Amino acid sequence: MSTANRYQPIKSTKPVIGKTRKLKDLMLKSDNRICADCSAPDPKWASANIGVFLCLKCGDVHRALGPDVSKVLSVTLDDWSDSDIDSMVEVGGNSYANSIYEAFLPKDHPKPKPDSTMEYRTKFIRAKYETQDFLKPSLRITSKGSFEPTNSVKSVNSGFSSTSTKHVTEDTREFVGELNITVVRGIELAVRDMLTSDPYVILTLGEQTAQTTVKKSDLNPVWNEVLKLSVPRNYGPLKLQVYDHDMFSADDIMGEAEIDLQPMITAAMAFGDPSRIGDMQIGRWFMTRDNCLLKDSTVNVVSGKVKQEVNLKLQNVESGEMELELEWVPIL
Repeated sequence: MSTANRYQPIKSTKPVIGKTRKLKDLMLKSDNRICADCSAPDPKWASANIGVFLCLKCGDVHRALGPDVSKVLSVTLDDWSDSDIDSMVEVGGNSYANSIYEAFLPKDHPKPKPDSTMEYRTKFIRAKYETQDFLKPSLRITSKGSFEPTNSVKSVNSGFSSTSTKHVTEDTREFVGELNITVVRGIELAVRDMLTSDPYVILTLGEQTAQTTVKKSDLNPVWNEVLKLSVPRNYGPLKLQVYDHDMFSADDIMGEAEIDLQPMITAAMAFGDPSRIGDMQIGRWFMTRDNCLLKDSTVNVVSGKVKQEVNLKLQNVESGEMELELEWVPIL
């Protein structure tokens, strides 16, 4: 199954040094400092068309697959073309690619470890990228000539490119869908008054904001309130902020977090009408050291609706967690 030319980066007039810097910045992210396939530290190779960083052993297996499946380059020795750098940056690295290629990884089929045998390593990598056993059939990535993808595949790749959260400008004139965001509860929120706080939550997406009610004197508030936001075509992360309400002074911040919408929207668009399929997992946002997840967040079809439960550790604050549930509502 060929995946050559999967991405069609837009040509840019920016200096090459700028693109090289983007690649180096991408390499510094924590999830890209380990091999995408076996988690060996300090990978020195990459698959430019797949968009993952690899150790030497896994890179050798990828090279054996052929450049039509995986185009392997050294991150330190090879000269990278603008299009190869664009492909890596647009995908976003290991966690983004694995959220697709390992979305349906069976529990009885563990990933290789750094010391795994070449036989097992090869078997896993071929299943992951060549036969794509850990994707649902409707998400499998193919190519036709200069890459004219099927409808379902086109949806997956639009999630890696035009809807990537890496290089977007907010455009709220065109929307691709809506989000129903249930703010479920807060846990052990920070104290901002004498012994307690009066918390409320603000959600921001582009130029839109929505706010919950204030919970008086409660460090473990339960809201179960649904806030609605439209998703622009060029969307960024959903931003969450918790504040302490004060009557006579400015409200104090009680922590913040960002929610990456790409895994949910990519999966939702790829599968189309969820009412036509049974309950199942269709995607996953992986917990890494670069995000605020407390655990992996799966995207599921539940009773004909695409939903995602998100458990967050609030940032820039001494304590506090938040529980949310997202529901994707496509624009028909």
